[in-house]
Amino acid sequence: MGSGLGELDIEGLTLPLALRFISGKYQGGEFPLPDEGEIVIGRSSELDMVLVEDMVSRRHAKIFVEAGDIFLEDLGSTNGSFVNGEKVTRTRLAEGDRILIGTSIIKVVASDGSSSVQDAKALMQDVASAKPAASASTMTGSIAEVALPDLLQLFSASKKTGVLQITTETDVGSIYLDDGKVQFAAVNGDESVPPDKAFYRILVWDKGIFDLLPKVEREFPTTIQMSIEGLLMEGMRQLDEMRRLGDALPPLQTRISIPSPLDKPLRDATPEELDVLQLALNRETLADMMNHSGRPDPEVAEVVVALLEKGYLAAR
Repeated sequence: MGSGLGELDIEGLTLPLALRFISGKYQGGEFPLPDEGEIVIGRSSELDMVLVEDMVSRRHAKIFVEAGDIFLEDLGSTNGSFVNGEKVTRTRLAEGDRILIGTSIIKVVASDGSSSVQDAKALMQDVASAKPAASASTMTGSIAEVALPDLLQLFSASKKTGVLQITTETDVGSIYLDDGKVQFAAVNGDESVPPDKAFYRILVWDKGIFDLLPKVEREFPTTIQMSIEGLLMEGMRQLDEMRRLGDALPPLQTRISIPSPLDKPLRDATPEELDVLQLALNRETLADMMNHSGRPDPEVAEVVVALLEKGYLAAR
């Protein structure tokens, strides 16, 4: 970590550290860390950092500076304290760590030092006393601030239930959670796509707003059985495979067609290539082909690239 006492040393410059709210009702607020001493967090109005919400205990946790290091200690809270997706009793903190308390995700950040403790407390008090927003979301934030894999690990560890909705400029993804486990996923409401495929598509998004909405009681056409840890590992593996293809793989919304006339003889194509050619006959875009292939996206992508190079397919 840094040079000690709540500061981060970057190329000879000593920057103070702060706790920045990147989700929850206090999103955007920043609470400076002290040079020494502690910040007690909880629902009680007598504490240093007051989080007014039901999931926060009266005395929930404390963050303190000791011999140049910063620590978080849970104070026997009902719902627990989480750091980087793991439930903790006591742990050392470093710049970049993400803390989940109640519905607030708090990030340890380097600060310009412009915010005082008094300013932070006043802002939080104003937010707590304000009339609740009409939104049904219990938690909101930016996936540019907290990446989806990190967010899902936090939700898994804290056993969240609800619909994680991610909204970008072009798409809306929905991930249904029950007690921290992924049940189902869909992009733009299209439930004909296998839910694991939809989950992996959403996982790579890096811009947009997330909202944790209340649980929806409903039946799913099929459910995801894999753990979040397994889904994240497989999602990262598939992402690596897709990236390996580089610019040879067109964007997912590219229209794929079979040239007419087709000069290449079909007898030279492999069975896997013929299957993908049939997909190209029946589907318009690369994404649509992958959605209905019944095979993992990287396998389809690799065959598509080979067919494009051989002239069996054209991208437009």
